Amino acid sequence: MRATSIIFKRELGAYLRSPIGWVVAAVLLLVDGILFQTQAMGDKHLSADVLRAFFIYSSVVVGIAAIALSIRLVAEERQTGSIVLLNTSPVRDVEVALGKFLAALAFLAIMIAMTFYMPLLIKINGKVSWAHVAVGYLGLILFGAASLSIGLFASALARHQLVAAVVGAALLASMGQLFPLADKLDAPLKGALGQLDVWWIHFQQGFASGIVNVKDIVYYLALTYFFMLLTVKTLEAKRWQ
Repeated sequence: MRATSIIFKRELGAYLRSPIGWVVAAVLLLVDGILFQTQAMGDKHLSADVLRAFFIYSSVVVGIAAIALSIRLVAEERQTGSIVLLNTSPVRDVEVALGKFLAALAFLAIMIAMTFYMPLLIKINGKVSWAHVAVGYLGLILFGAASLSIGLFASALARHQLVAAVVGAALLASMGQLFPLADKLDAPLKGALGQLDVWWIHFQQGFASGIVNVKDIVYYLALTYFFMLLTVKTLEAKRWQ
């Protein structure tokens, strides 16, 4: 775990020192603020509806930010040639993947925390359930973690960050459209495919509405583990190329 801690501190420091990380954070807050004002507030009269809309639009922004933060984690190492140092050092691939993932997740969590003023604005003009707020932010963290794991896998696959961005965005967008696709199919494929959707079922109908289901938590944790496992296996395969 010492190697994981070192990689975590190195990557988190890179986010905090690099203007790229803060540019992503600034864009996230800007877009989130615009969507909150123009879409979430809209013509909704109930505070619960405004809060639900806030979490739905925020999840889209968080997913985009997660892909933007994760694509550099491995692809940049290959572009700069520093991947050779990692491959020849006594560090396991699982420690590399875990350290990079946790650093990106920590920075993403900081970015998500910066949006907390928006539910407070709703509280000023209406009534807000703090349980709904807590559940919504838990959902954003879990959705962000799953999105980061997808982006990290794409970064491990690609040699260039642009390619990693396209692959990661395509994977996340495709998984976010499984429910509409499943809706056009017959049972039992309809139910099985719909439950694999990363956004409609588990976030929009669950966390964004202030509803905690164990199956939603398990789904996001399992999805994160699955793509982290794919990342480790990809790093192991490419180590010998």
